[in-house]
Amino acid sequence: MNSNVAVIGAGSWGTALATVLADNEHNVKIWTRRQKQADEINNSHTNTKYLPGFALPHAIQASNDLAWCTEDAKYVLLVVPTKAIRDTVTQLKPYVKDYNILIHASKGIEPGTSKRISEMMEEELDEKKGEATVVLSGPSHAEEVCERQPTTVTVSSHAAQAAEQVQELFMNNNFRVYTNQDLIGVEIGGALKNIIALGIGLTEGLGYGDNAKAALMTRGLAEIARLGIKLGANPLTFTGLSGLGDLIVTCTSQHSRNWRTGYKLGMGKNLENVLDEMGMVVEGVRTTKAVKELSNRLKVEMPITEALFEVLFNEKKPEAAAHQLMGRVRKHEVENVSLLLGPDFQEKWQEKSWSPNDNE
Repeated sequence: MNSNVAVIGAGSWGTALATVLADNEHNVKIWTRRQKQADEINNSHTNTKYLPGFALPHAIQASNDLAWCTEDAKYVLLVVPTKAIRDTVTQLKPYVKDYNILIHASKGIEPGTSKRISEMMEEELDEKKGEATVVLSGPSHAEEVCERQPTTVTVSSHAAQAAEQVQELFMNNNFRVYTNQDLIGVEIGGALKNIIALGIGLTEGLGYGDNAKAALMTRGLAEIARLGIKLGANPLTFTGLSGLGDLIVTCTSQHSRNWRTGYKLGMGKNLENVLDEMGMVVEGVRTTKAVKELSNRLKVEMPITEALFEVLFNEKKPEAAAHQLMGRVRKHEVENVSLLLGPDFQEKWQEKSWSPNDNE
């Protein structure tokens, strides 16, 4: 059954998801702040700034008019940088209806408040929250999605029915969607993997080999899980698509802006110049600051995040940060989730389960 979908944000990921929806024969309207970009999408069926070389489905309609984009929509998909979430949701608020299912596919944590994106959205929408909020996350490069290469992601919500509807909305032979009841874990995994990708790129720029990358990814996953568990996430989420899966794809591909930023920093370039060269938002930089604040407040040990914070914001040399990590006091590697939470952690999560459909 065809649905009306408003995609708010015409960057690379918003455009790629609009392509999936158009392939599924939904009616897709995509909102951009710039009329020039809307004209290009409507007339040339391209988005050259964010996805050069890709032809977009003719069915995608673009506009800089939020009212027009959302007027008939049942689903409203928000795909903007974390720093733009509050402003965009404030603009969107007058057009949110009670029956709307709100979806976001952004990845980050807000500095100062330590809020996840769904929390920021709900805070700004206040009483106008629509029917439910759903997060879409997982290992997915926009370029490969537009090439119709096999991609698998996760959707999560506090409302089982909403998650399953969004699963059905996006699912096709190229784009497989699983559901996961752990909204906190899915958002935390998607946000924090960008920090580790910065670190992996940095090690590449320093000329380090596969040993260092493997160590950083493994210990990085431990940091992500450690903070997520403290916030109430299910440890098993971090072994899945929005945890380990997203970490692998972001840390091993030059499609990743976070990887490329870290690589240039490792080569000795200045952060401000690197961000100017990128021309697009690098979420890991802002997220590093937010997570450093959050881990300090919660007293969660996150040495990789702390070292990257020093490089990004206190002008510490990348080589010195690497030596700092390697010179830490001796530790015993214990990341067994049963030891962290106790042997009954799975029972606790089964009690909270909303029993989604079998999605294997």
